[in-house]
Amino acid sequence: MGPMTETSTQSAIQHPGEDRSNDLRRRSAAVEPAALRTYTPSQAVLARSQGCYHWTPEGRKLADFTSGVLVANLGHNPTRWWQRVLKYLGLDALPAGGDFFSASTLTAYNALTPLEVEASERLVASLQSQPGGKRLEQVMWAGTGSEAVQKAIWAALEQRPDANVILATRNGFHGKKGLAGAVTGSELDHDRDPRVRFISFPTVECKSVARRREPLDLTPYRNELAGLVGEYGRRLCCLVTEPYLGGGGSFHPQKEYLQLLERFCREQDMVFILDEVQANFGRTGSLYAFSEYGVEPDIVVLGKGLGNGVPVDAAVGRADLFAKMHYGQGSDTWSGSPLGCAAVLATLDEFETTDVLAHARKLSAVIEGGLCRLTELPTVAQVRGEGVVWGVECAAAGGRTAEQIAVACVEACYLGDTKGRAIHLLGPLAGKVLRVSPPLVMPLDEAREYLDVMYQIFARVASG
Repeated sequence: MGPMTETSTQSAIQHPGEDRSNDLRRRSAAVEPAALRTYTPSQAVLARSQGCYHWTPEGRKLADFTSGVLVANLGHNPTRWWQRVLKYLGLDALPAGGDFFSASTLTAYNALTPLEVEASERLVASLQSQPGGKRLEQVMWAGTGSEAVQKAIWAALEQRPDANVILATRNGFHGKKGLAGAVTGSELDHDRDPRVRFISFPTVECKSVARRREPLDLTPYRNELAGLVGEYGRRLCCLVTEPYLGGGGSFHPQKEYLQLLERFCREQDMVFILDEVQANFGRTGSLYAFSEYGVEPDIVVLGKGLGNGVPVDAAVGRADLFAKMHYGQGSDTWSGSPLGCAAVLATLDEFETTDVLAHARKLSAVIEGGLCRLTELPTVAQVRGEGVVWGVECAAAGGRTAEQIAVACVEACYLGDTKGRAIHLLGPLAGKVLRVSPPLVMPLDEAREYLDVMYQIFARVASG
């Protein structure tokens, strides 16, 4: 297959030999704006998914190295997980015909369901069973990660009338809405909320992941935080950070950095908010990233893998923090939806009764070895990551920019014919970093096979 015939984000992306997919892309472009999606040059059309794979309408098989952007940690459509979801909803034994039947409601706005209470209890018990989880006492459900982050910040702002300065780590991603959008990116972005101030996040630049395991000099970070105390004092309200910079280019800090931020919050009576929407449910190696990093958040924000494909998010934190909010301050239409709660219960069941985390740790070693091999090529500058979330930073080569190479790699993975094997990747992060994050359940032999395919594709791009 040749290169794609259109690259404009304002017109339909088209690929030769994909008549059905091209038709769907054209129809989508007519009725949906380009802004609905983050630009990905392949714009794959996914007709069905199973396990660690997608299939296009033409029957083309794509190994999923994105997990639907860190969502399908348990793989796509796992049978046992779906059976559990349906059982929790009371849909495991549907009656014949079109008559109404008794099952869980799918809408419960300003009402309670047994599923919501059970999911809240199970989630709190799960969090508190992990090192660093003892402060996590109540669940504030949300429909998206942005909403959950915003609710966490709202709770923090309610604590002291004189405290309204929000600290966030620079170049993080917490969403695009309201305060979640305000703490995303950096002070260079437009329309920044005046209450937000940004602090530095470690960005290790090296070809080997080993340097991340070396001690970090915390002096400049301590000095930066001390300067903020001198400037704002008791006005400091909360600090929002994430275990690793996902959207910012897959930077994974030493654990002592997050531990420094936690200590700082304790010393200044600030709320420590850890946004691990992209990191929870095994993605960084442990069930929750806070235990992997040895910190104890006041509020942790969960999502993506929490529902394994069903939209459900939550801010879970100290009961005394949420107690200062009034009726309605944290409500929305879909918070605690029965479908979302059923998905959370099924996900907890899988992680609590199977060896998925042990397998994920083995998979992590396979991925690290396969990706570090890419640094032999002139197209790759660095590899960064942990667990089952990695970033491959592309380098300039042959007169082309790093971003152009990153785009070429995505196109090659989607269009390249490597004995019928292809890899689904998304567009580059921060203009030049390709994220590699397959489902945690990918078989080790298949991971090795497709990492070899990835090496061939990168080598092909390197050769021009």
